[in-house]
Amino acid sequence: MATSSWEDVAATAQKYRDASISLLDPPVPDLPQNLSKNVTDVPKQLLTTDEVLITETAPEALVKSLASGKLTSTVVIHAFLRRAGLAQKLTNCITELLPKEALSRAKYLDDYYDQHKSPIGPLHGLPISVKEHIGMKGKGLNCAFVSWWDHKAEVDSHVLKILWRAGCVFYARTNQPQTLMHLETSNNLYGVTVNPYNRELTSGGSSGGEGALLGLRGSCLGIGSDIGGSIRSPSANCGLYGLRPSSYRVPVEGWIGTMAAQEGIIGVMGPLSTSLEGVKLFMKTVLSAKPWLEEPSCLPMPWMDQESHLPTSRGQKLRVAVLWSDQVVKPHPPIIRALNEVARKLQELPEVEVTWWKPHKHDEAWEIIASLYFVNGAKEDMDAMSASGEPLRPLTKFIIQENPHVKHQSIEEVWYWTSRRERYRREYAEVWNKTATGTGPNGEPEGMIDVILAPVGPGAAPPLGHAKYWGYTSQWNLLDYPALVFPVSKVDPEVDSIDEGYEPMNEQDKFNFHL
Repeated sequence: MATSSWEDVAATAQKYRDASISLLDPPVPDLPQNLSKNVTDVPKQLLTTDEVLITETAPEALVKSLASGKLTSTVVIHAFLRRAGLAQKLTNCITELLPKEALSRAKYLDDYYDQHKSPIGPLHGLPISVKEHIGMKGKGLNCAFVSWWDHKAEVDSHVLKILWRAGCVFYARTNQPQTLMHLETSNNLYGVTVNPYNRELTSGGSSGGEGALLGLRGSCLGIGSDIGGSIRSPSANCGLYGLRPSSYRVPVEGWIGTMAAQEGIIGVMGPLSTSLEGVKLFMKTVLSAKPWLEEPSCLPMPWMDQESHLPTSRGQKLRVAVLWSDQVVKPHPPIIRALNEVARKLQELPEVEVTWWKPHKHDEAWEIIASLYFVNGAKEDMDAMSASGEPLRPLTKFIIQENPHVKHQSIEEVWYWTSRRERYRREYAEVWNKTATGTGPNGEPEGMIDVILAPVGPGAAPPLGHAKYWGYTSQWNLLDYPALVFPVSKVDPEVDSIDEGYEPMNEQDKFNFHL
């Protein structure tokens, strides 16, 4: 892209996106004037009754209706394409719609069903949206860098191949931030993706295009990625379910990003969904395909249902520990209220024990992970941006130029921080094991805490440009623990009062307190 200005390339990218949406028939309705901050009800005003009903159906219910023949794939895909196009107008979440490909695929699946009287697979006809940097053969693969706009994927990503064989339909590609390293979604190709519940707030990042699209029910199941909170932040901000699996569970071959071969902090793919069952459906489908046979780095371990891992068969209670604060940045009142609501519900269950989790050096955890994110001093990211002359977005400056842990490291320095990572993981495991209530036949601890209930972030969705505290999500990336997000509540100004007398613990806490 050396011969064009970055502004010209961005205009081309947006024109291409808009042209893909213009192919919808009938076209996406015009928006009403004087939109409110919360636009989640707008689709109900502009789409047909059937389109609203279909797009607000959970994925597990959709696959049943598609498998039984109650719904055709063509009808379902058409409804989601229309709502996705509308979501783009409302939140700027789409990089490309795929109406031709999606409707052709839907017709193929409908013809198959008519001929065989059975679905082609467990995801027969189910629409799935995809974050842009997950490669789709023949499609652009820019990773939100202007200089990469003309890059094309040579093959489908491994995970897309699996989902395709299971019968799904890919119909929408979604926005992401410059460098992929924001807890917001902002880039120079497409601009800023906003939160459908309040368009002055962020949808989250880096899978924020997915978050906004699902938040508006323009998708029921999407694929995101996560190296510091990128699935969980949008899920929390937009009222969704999202899973950050442990590394090497979901295959990642075929995605792109800078520093692709680094192993200090492993990025992962995972689902965002409008339902918990949607998350399970995604994981079960992907792991049932045994991705480790094609991608040997994947763990050869099938999806394990929760029943087989609950301790009730041994007569033990499920032990849940609540992390009220990481002792670095105090969560806002609505976050504490949500934790309290869940904790109280759990305490009402006789088979559950609720206790308190004491954070172990979470400030040190950020120092370690931040030192492992850009071990080449972010050279590849800076080169990708300077190649087009595009400016750094504010949160790119924050995570690279204003981050004291970013520098070009020697091999010995990388080894040092890697050893610090491993030592910290051992320390955290020791803390966890000390919660044991007994020992097994070989002296191993038993009856430890089963799960930590923790904030996804220090507040609800922050104002645009202000998502600067990663600690509540990056903590679990450093430890490589799986983390599931689920919706609980919304901010209630009449209940969530500010503690005016609070004295912040540090500058980060002060910044968050004043948001």
